[in-house]
Amino acid sequence: MNLLRGAVRKYAWGSRTAIAEFTGRQSPTQHPEAELWLGAHPGDSAHCVTDDGERSLLDMIGTDPEGQLGAGSRARFGDALPFLAKVLAADEPLSLQAHPSSQQAVHGFEREERLGIPVTAPTRNYRDASHKPELIVALGQFEALAGFRPAARSAEFMRALAVPELDVYIALLTGQSDADGLRALFTTWITAPQPSLDKLVPAVLDGAINYIRSGETTFQAEAKTILELGERYPGDAGVLAAMLLNRITLQPGEGIYLPAGNLHAYLHGVGVEVMANSDNVLRGGLTPKHVDVPELLRVLDFTPADDSVILPRPIRGGAELVYDTPAPEFAVSVLQVTGDQVGHEVDAPAEHDGPQVLLCTEGAVQVRAKAGAVSLERGAAAWVAADDGPIRLVADQPSKLFRTTVGI
Repeated sequence: MNLLRGAVRKYAWGSRTAIAEFTGRQSPTQHPEAELWLGAHPGDSAHCVTDDGERSLLDMIGTDPEGQLGAGSRARFGDALPFLAKVLAADEPLSLQAHPSSQQAVHGFEREERLGIPVTAPTRNYRDASHKPELIVALGQFEALAGFRPAARSAEFMRALAVPELDVYIALLTGQSDADGLRALFTTWITAPQPSLDKLVPAVLDGAINYIRSGETTFQAEAKTILELGERYPGDAGVLAAMLLNRITLQPGEGIYLPAGNLHAYLHGVGVEVMANSDNVLRGGLTPKHVDVPELLRVLDFTPADDSVILPRPIRGGAELVYDTPAPEFAVSVLQVTGDQVGHEVDAPAEHDGPQVLLCTEGAVQVRAKAGAVSLERGAAAWVAADDGPIRLVADQPSKLFRTTVGI
């Protein structure tokens, strides 16, 4: 077991305070910090603190895959850590995006390899051959757009804006099945010529302003989101697409799961994000980065998505809170030391013998394993190799650890 130093990723939409303060560093930082990667991704591996200094987790796994990953994980996913855990901090909206299915990722990666597009090229869509299901769990209030909502509800919102220019699009949306209507309307907007967008988007923004001024409350959050996106990305088709998506507010501890084909954009907040160990992103707008419209349309799922959030399921008397997802690459839970457990050694339940990434989000915990112990305060993380478990926890105050392991 080792302390794990995450890799900080600096993107324009990040925060100059959130990750720095979470990890106990000086704030504000010189540049926005968007993500803290706690994994072994080839693009930016975390580092383990060892007796011989810091060492890349990617290298440690490569040197000893059996000891680090365990036989079970290797049999299913090979000699690579199948998941990537992150702390994500968004001060500004992220791009409108979706991720491919496993089959789409394999075909897309092979196609771009044959075309000779460098993996690091800004026009590359598929940087690996993996799908990228992901779970985001809020550490504070977290705002997001996620998944197409039923066409009737989006039509209701568009009518509430009272923008005559939207009438023809409402008819397109509601004149057929939900999935077909959403596909037709989204495709129309995402492929619209820029002069058309330069007229339609301002008209929609004026409608949002008038709606907010009217005092109506049904679509307040949606209207304010449209205005925020329109201010940051004037004339962007993603502003229009946002009218078709579920607008979700997560409270601390609540999560949403994003399967393949789910169109989404994180808007604001800090959360723990866990995903398959992939960097495949198809963007649809709200970004200066590469947008490949035909490829995005190939991967999108236009079936309306449920806007309900994932609440953790308490097990073992509430000592562990489990976030149920269908992803085989990862399993996410929160280990709690509370009440009578404070001040006593507590066995952390273990369902299997895979590796673990532990992240302290509240309090302070000493984690004990076969090969030693590490102390984790808020914002600190640890890597527990497969051959070093199970673990025990000791805390002198109420504490929480996010635990990411291989899915069962």
